[in-house]
This record gives sequence, structure tokens and C-alpha cells, in this order.
Amino acid sequence: MAVKHGVFVYENDTALSVPLTAENSVQVVIGTAPVWMLDDPDAVTNVPILCTSATEAMEKLGYVEDFEKYTLCQAMYVNANLFPVSPIVYINVLSVSESEKADGEMTLSPSSFGGTIPNRITAITNKSVVKSSIQLKQTIESETKTYTQANGDFAVEYTKEGTPIINLINSSISRTTNLVLSWAGMSVSAPTAADIIGSYDASTGKAKGAELINYVYPKCGVIPSIILAPVLSDTKAVGAALMAKAESINGIFKGMAVLDVGSGTAHYTVTTAAQRKASNGFTSPYCYPVWLYYKVNDKVIAGSVVAAAAMAYYDARNGGVPYRTPSNKLLGVSGTCHPDGTDVLLTRDQATAVNNAGIATGLNLGGWRLWGSYTGAYPDTTDIKDMWLPVRRMFNWHSNTFILTYLDKVDDPLNHVLVESVVDSENIRCAAYAPEQWAGAEIEYLPSDNSMEDLLAGKIVFRQKIAPYTPAQEIDNILSYDTSLIANALEGLV
Repeated sequence: MAVKHGVFVYENDTALSVPLTAENSVQVVIGTAPVWMLDDPDAVTNVPILCTSATEAMEKLGYVEDFEKYTLCQAMYVNANLFPVSPIVYINVLSVSESEKADGEMTLSPSSFGGTIPNRITAITNKSVVKSSIQLKQTIESETKTYTQANGDFAVEYTKEGTPIINLINSSISRTTNLVLSWAGMSVSAPTAADIIGSYDASTGKAKGAELINYVYPKCGVIPSIILAPVLSDTKAVGAALMAKAESINGIFKGMAVLDVGSGTAHYTVTTAAQRKASNGFTSPYCYPVWLYYKVNDKVIAGSVVAAAAMAYYDARNGGVPYRTPSNKLLGVSGTCHPDGTDVLLTRDQATAVNNAGIATGLNLGGWRLWGSYTGAYPDTTDIKDMWLPVRRMFNWHSNTFILTYLDKVDDPLNHVLVESVVDSENIRCAAYAPEQWAGAEIEYLPSDNSMEDLLAGKIVFRQKIAPYTPAQEIDNILSYDTSLIANALEGLV
């Protein structure tokens, strides 16, 4: 080793930012991932997969930058580069075992590589090649041997475009003799609404698609607070399924469905976007419709992905309490566009008109921002807790938190100790959030709500009032000219 003398500095490659933890704003993303690049793709198909970073998601589900085919990769990219936040639950509905496949084969000749087959083979240009299907065969002196990755003969990796690279490991594979390379390539088509909505098979006890949302908490231990199916949510059927799940998760929890308005080649306007929202039935207080997609350099990303990640990220920065709207927060994108990538630029008045239809969008005001604080229920409802996104989400958050906080008291003796314990601890807990996160909250036990019959049946009722703040959507300043100020300034000159 060479001897050095002096002071030296060495630089490491830049690592991804450490993701913020958003335990109260967990995203559940339903869509497709390139699971054909995994050793066991069926193990991550129609199963909730909890990931604590985008890197972990890429390792568990695969990653390519074909965002149109593989919608889960959009979420991985955004949550790695724009809004580093975790954890996130991914539900992949692309099944390798149930998809059509086409076999491929080629002979690798040493002469094609200058006399020696390299240890790193990039000959396959096909995408969506199933990793476990790749085989090598070689015949030497009339003896044919088969080599597989499972036996450790070679390792397979994939480029970001999705083409496989084979790294030879087994030294018994001759580099100077022809190799026959074979594989099976998947025919990947866009998932249908039925794939996303999913189903439950009573005979097997297995769920698929959105039906797996009810399994997120039991399996992963997190509440699915933000639900989305990028691109694919722009249908009446999928939207209805996600809104229904968001309103009642496991029969007790509540969340928000972030829905795309527009997909495919459709070029909606301010007016037709509102019509699309109405025809899709995106009118639940438990949904947040988003119109327009976003560009990040050359990548086109669904609006729901960016909006959902922004919600979780800014919640995490606010102590995990969703009292602030994600509207008017910088997104880090480079523009807005239609789903096919055609650029769209809205004026503030146009963006506000979109908001007035109960749809959020993107607006460039000294940087690209999310614009809109109404839920999908607006303008059909003017109930404060249902029309404003941060208020609705505060109600959701508080309901979920109350359930988890007092779950351990279920089946305790129903007596004065229990009543006083809940009332006292809840009032103390809620007071900690005032006046910053809400104006206040108060819980009480009223004998008039609790008959002896109900108490003997094991049922107890409390009443609680909470007051989250509404967003300051309009700030007006009325200006006038004050001649007295001029008179004072010019005193002595007249």
C-alpha cells in the first residue's frame, strides 16, 4: 500500500434524503409494478406490501420508468425524489402467473463477442422478461447442461428500462462455446377497473385489489389514511370503490381517496373537467379529486400521486396532524399537463374555477403549487366538516386516534373509573393541540345518553366537540387613499 502524507478529502455519492415518517398519513397505492423482475412475483401480488422507503419498495416490487404501464413506480419515484415520506403500502394487481407469455430463444456465439462470451450478457432487448424463466443451455461433447439462476449459475439484474442483464457466475459455463439463452416474456396490458376494484373469494378467504384495504391494518399495523389508484381511479366504478373504502375501513377507521380526473388521451378543459368529476360521481366528502398530471423533467406523473405524497409529507412536517391543507404548497414539479404529456398552463382564475367545482389542480405562482382545499363533496354540500379538506381530514384523524387510544379500555369494567378515565385523559390529550392545530375540543359523559338498559348491555356513549380551523382561502385588503396623511406630510408648504 502506498504511503500518504498530508490531509485528504474523499466524497461519497449523494444519498437519497432520509424520508419523513408519516404514521398518521399512510398512503395505500393500488396499481401495477414490474414484478416479473422478482424471484417470486406471486408473493407480492394482491398482497399489501409495507415499505419504509422508496428504495425498499423498488427492491420488493421492482422498478422501471415506464410509468404508463407500471403505476406503482410513479409513487415510488415521487416519494423518493419529490416528497421523501414513509411508510407506504403498495398493492400490486399485476399477476405474472395469470398473464400471457411468449417464449424467446437465441444462441450466443463466442465469435459474436470477439471469441469469448462476456460474463455480463446484455443480449436480450425484450422488456418484461420473467426473471425465473431465464435459462442457459450449453452442449459440450454431446452432453447438454442447463443453468439457472435458482442454482446460482448466474444472476439477473434489470435496467431502468426493464431489459435484463445476465451476470455469469458458474465457472463451468464455457465462455468459448455456444450458449443457448431462453426466456418467457410477459404480455403486459393495462389493468382493468375490475383488477383495481378487486374481489373477495369466500371459498378461499382471499381478497384482491381494493378489497385488500381492509387487510392493511391487521397485516401491516398502519391505518390506510390516504388511498389512491393512480390513473385508474378516473372511472366511476373505481372511484366509487375507493370512496366507499375510505369512508369505512375495517368498519371503524376513515381515510381519504385521492382521485384522478382525466386519463388516457382525453384533453379536458376547466368546464369538461368539472363535468367529468360529476359524471364519475366524485362527490363524497371522503375524496379529493385532482385534475391535470404533472411533469418532472421528461416524466409524466398522475396528479393523484403528487397530491397524495404532498399530503403525507406536509402532515409529517406538521407533527403528523393534518390540520394544514396541502393547497398552496410547492410541489417541486416542472409543469402541468394532460395524461398524454401535452402541456397545460392555467391562469389563477382558471384554477380557481376548477376549485369551485370541488377539484384541486396545479398552478404556477412563483413555483408550481397544489391549488384547492375543497373535498369532492363541494359545491353540493356546505357542511364545514365535509367541504373543507383539512377539516374533513382532522375529523378522520381524530376519529382514528380516539379508537386506537382507547381500544385497550374495551371490555374493562363499565364503572365510574372508566368514565372518568376517558373524559379526563381525552380532555388533557386534546388540549395539547390547541390553539395551534385546532381551536379546541371537549368530551363529556351525559347520563341522558346512557340508559340503564344500555349500560347493562355493555354500551357507553360520550359526546365530543372538536373545532379544526378552516383554511384562509381568501385574504382581502381594502385600500383607500388617505388625504390627511398627505396634508400632514406637506404641512407648512401650503
